[in-house]
Amino acid sequence: MNYKVLYRKYRPTNFDQLVGQDNIVKILKNSIIENKIAHAYIFTGPRGTGKTSTAKLFAKALNCPNAKDGIPCEECDNCVNFATSPDIIELDAASNNGVDYIREIKDGVLIAPTSSKYKIYIIDEVHMLTLAAWNAFLKTLEEPPQNVIFILATTEIQKVPITVLSRCQRFDFNRIDRELIQKHIKEICDKEDIRYKEDAVVEISYLSDGCMRDALSILDQLSKVSDEINMEVLKQNYGTVTNDDINKLYYDIIHNDLDELINDINNTKQSGVDIKIYISKIIENFIAKAVDMKKKNLSNNIFNHIKGIIKVLNDLLASISYSTNGYLMLQLDLLSFINSDDNKLSSREIEQVSSNKDIIPDNIYEDINASYYTICDEFINIRINNSFAGASKDLKTEFVKMWTEFAAKVKEENIKELFNITKDSTPVVVSATNAIISTKRESLKTLGNSRLDILENKFNQVYNKAYKFIYITDAEWSNIAKSFDKNKEYQLIDDSKFVNNSGSQGLAEDLFGNSVNVE
Repeated sequence: MNYKVLYRKYRPTNFDQLVGQDNIVKILKNSIIENKIAHAYIFTGPRGTGKTSTAKLFAKALNCPNAKDGIPCEECDNCVNFATSPDIIELDAASNNGVDYIREIKDGVLIAPTSSKYKIYIIDEVHMLTLAAWNAFLKTLEEPPQNVIFILATTEIQKVPITVLSRCQRFDFNRIDRELIQKHIKEICDKEDIRYKEDAVVEISYLSDGCMRDALSILDQLSKVSDEINMEVLKQNYGTVTNDDINKLYYDIIHNDLDELINDINNTKQSGVDIKIYISKIIENFIAKAVDMKKKNLSNNIFNHIKGIIKVLNDLLASISYSTNGYLMLQLDLLSFINSDDNKLSSREIEQVSSNKDIIPDNIYEDINASYYTICDEFINIRINNSFAGASKDLKTEFVKMWTEFAAKVKEENIKELFNITKDSTPVVVSATNAIISTKRESLKTLGNSRLDILENKFNQVYNKAYKFIYITDAEWSNIAKSFDKNKEYQLIDDSKFVNNSGSQGLAEDLFGNSVNVE
């Protein structure tokens, strides 16, 4: 089997290739240059941050007679035969953690190196050793033969006895910076002729959570399922959350849309996004919004509102490891900002934020500005008027039945463009040509009205009935019903001037065709 997975193929072969641990590399190289070598080291930190790789690089440099500035020559016998050298002993404490295992080590250190300056023991997952094994190891670890060096690696330093830590030089490996991971991924993509989109590389760096091995594993897997690494491929294979998703979340909060907020959080949970990554991305996005608010001199109340959200999320992130219900806690914390007297924006402030494209981009509802119709108060009022023209209870009864069947069909066919705008909506006024659709949420009203042409096209295709729709909220319907004048004669009003030919009618025809024939 000649194929090597990317994280193995691009494992660093010298210190200069190691990504993200510059301070540790500097100290280790200087210790070689100045010949100040300790007898025991312990490398600790999250998985995939280079602990074992660094241990091997350090061991190779220590045994290279021609090392220059702490970098092995890669040409001498010790460098060429490093992987098979009997003087480099790699051990795994996860599978060998008892006293007998330590006794073998104690016997082995008494045998001098065969062809190298040092006999070096690299023990991975060292925290897995039993207490009895640690006790048996202490003396050897404290005073090994002069030509023996121990390099211990662990992801759980708290499980290593303090008596062991005091006998080792400790190096703490940090999670690798996302920008460094992105740079490394791009370099590998260029070498491997893997096409990629910038936003997908950024997302991989988030998913890896500072772990280079995870980042390369994700890249490796995605390169096998697609000719190009992009967000669509990522979403199909991994749980991801985009800036558009987070912008939508903020929109829900400032508009006090409780149902939509819960729905968005649950959708992210179901997609498998790690809760810590999700909260971290929300915080980063919201901080960028806060900076924009200051730059644009928005009111202090707007700034303090988002600052309060960031503070709550930051506190949650710090405590999330102690809770198995991270998503429930996130939901609870964000719900505290819905309809709160202490955390409330005025209508004018909401409009200020919503109209600022740097804070809430136009595309949070799938490019609502690309609507086939120009959505405005006059258009909505005309559609409401036309629905009352010739409306009757019989027409409504018949239509409600069709609407229920239609919603089920949309769900069955999994038509994303229509699924959200048909659920939780109710026809309230129906004529022979028009219908008013009522929904609880302002956000769903906005989304529904932005996709009226797609909805009308599909309904026409299914029932061969050319209906025109308009969405309003339940609260608006309540006001209309109260002020309804049953003696008024409603006349149809032409609404063709509101057609925007650069809108989404093409998308509707692409999705469903322009035929109205019923099969």
